[in-house]
Amino acid sequence: MIVDERTVAFINSLDSGNTPFLNEIEKEAKKTNVPIIRTETQSLIKLLLAMKRPMSVLEVGCAIGFSTLLMSEYAPDGCRITTIEKYEKRIPIAKDNFKRAGKEEQITLLEGDAQEILKMLSGEYDFIFMDAAKGQYIHFLPEVLRLMAKGGILLSDNVLQDGDVIQSRYAVTRRNRTIHTRMRDYLYELKHHPDLTTAILPIGDGVTLSVKNN
Repeated sequence: MIVDERTVAFINSLDSGNTPFLNEIEKEAKKTNVPIIRTETQSLIKLLLAMKRPMSVLEVGCAIGFSTLLMSEYAPDGCRITTIEKYEKRIPIAKDNFKRAGKEEQITLLEGDAQEILKMLSGEYDFIFMDAAKGQYIHFLPEVLRLMAKGGILLSDNVLQDGDVIQSRYAVTRRNRTIHTRMRDYLYELKHHPDLTTAILPIGDGVTLSVKNN
């Protein structure tokens, strides 16, 4: 927990909630231990979509499609969403959820390794949500920057890793040290890249909010 638990609980108690279908998907995800975006991150996404009103959205990391459906619900009419997922067991669940929601025309699910798929994409995206393997963010970034429209938004989730990222490399377990190093590199690059203006926010498990400079 990055922010005091009581503070987070109070803030989330004021949340207006989602549609019944999104609530159903969220319950299913929790029951099967599928990680989904936290309530406070959901609120931030809704706010950003209302402010930016993107017509093209790219999501890197779909899981069972909860965040994809959340964005489809709160994005403006006519917005197209492209999402990428590698984990084979979750892809059919995501597809089924999109079908149940009647969003198959709005959402395009690309199956496979995001690093390879990103290279094949063209065009520009107004809003990009990064929520995939944390150790790969730094590798995805060059292609993500290429695909971002000027004035576009990049939201990256889980960047503070429950506070581990602020620890010394030797204070985290050996198996997490590569991710720790790569996430620090990612945060540094976002904050120092000449084409981006970035804020790091202690929301949920930590997010970065970046805008591509005009």
